Amino acid sequence: MAATSSPADSLVRLTHLIYGLHAFSALMGVISSAFVVTAFLTGWPSLLAVLLNYVRRSDVRGTFLESHFTWQIRTFWWSLFWVILACVLFVTIIGIPFAILMFIATGVWVLYRIARGWLLLNDGRPID
Repeated sequence: MAATSSPADSLVRLTHLIYGLHAFSALMGVISSAFVVTAFLTGWPSLLAVLLNYVRRSDVRGTFLESHFTWQIRTFWWSLFWVILACVLFVTIIGIPFAILMFIATGVWVLYRIARGWLLLNDGRPID
């Protein structure tokens, strides 16, 4: 995705803040008894971050930040999809081990996406 204009510094700071909110929620899952992905999906910082993504999405259109906003929104919704699927598996006795593995794998995936996106943002680059 080619950026057509340079974003305002305030929007870059906002994008850093959004990554920070997502990371804080995920970190709560690492240091508490919750799974990373459940803390990511249900923690108020992450919910606030997704809300900010949607509210300010039009402001970043046409800049490299648009790819970061899309990345963050997709991370949230895809992780929700995988958690719902894991919950469906959890209902069956046979599916419990697979559900637990799916929770863990989705949590690792969320951490990866936060880290990768934030590092690219630090470099001032879009997400491919």
